[in-house]
Amino acid sequence: MCYSTRITRKAEELEKHYAVKKLLGERVLDEELIYNHANGFSHPLLWIIPQEQSGHITPSLWGIMPSNKLGSERADYHKESLKFGSGLNAQSEKLFDHFLYKHSALTKRCIIPVDGFFEPHTAPKNFKIPFYFARKNQDIISLAGLYTITADGYNTFTILTKPATPLFAKIHNTKFRRPVILRDEDIDVWLDSKLSADDIQNVIDDDMDDTSLNAYPISKDLYSPKVDSNRPDIIERIDYPELEINF
Repeated sequence: MCYSTRITRKAEELEKHYAVKKLLGERVLDEELIYNHANGFSHPLLWIIPQEQSGHITPSLWGIMPSNKLGSERADYHKESLKFGSGLNAQSEKLFDHFLYKHSALTKRCIIPVDGFFEPHTAPKNFKIPFYFARKNQDIISLAGLYTITADGYNTFTILTKPATPLFAKIHNTKFRRPVILRDEDIDVWLDSKLSADDIQNVIDDDMDDTSLNAYPISKDLYSPKVDSNRPDIIERIDYPELEINF
């Protein structure tokens, strides 16, 4: 599952990359929404490109909520939904029949721009080792997602996942999942309101190939509540003797 991401590019760079403009509405931002480690369970604000306003990036809360809920009560909702992953991820296999996702699948898809993301590897004796994934060319990763707008006007989103491809199966070796990573040529396609259910599934099935990605082990500080993992050196490679796979 994809519960941790990294985005260190300023909004201005995202605007240029996607040819979009910032859309803030009544929200006042006093920060750039930059994270060396964005922990999904803290439900941070991240930039998304929403289908309904595809010429813009807009701040959105990570952790999708039903549209009849209140964003102002998000802490209670996310605590209540913790056993279901707090809305951080959505299984693409349930896109058109899940009570929440089906209302967004056709009209409220989104893109979540990130530098990279983190996934856990389980080594012998249940030893958890975090891995960092990024593109080999260091370009922006466009994750596929869904969003909602709550009854009081909060944008909330989730990252779509799918069964693991070979690279992810080797690393994410307990859940065997991976995020849906859009190919560059499918960015505009994903936001196209004319897509049918079959078209959407085709984009998910034919997303970015493993060969475009690098993955390597990093510090266990990523999982420690006692240290600050939102720091630049969190993505430095660390080799562990417990690892029985080569990268």
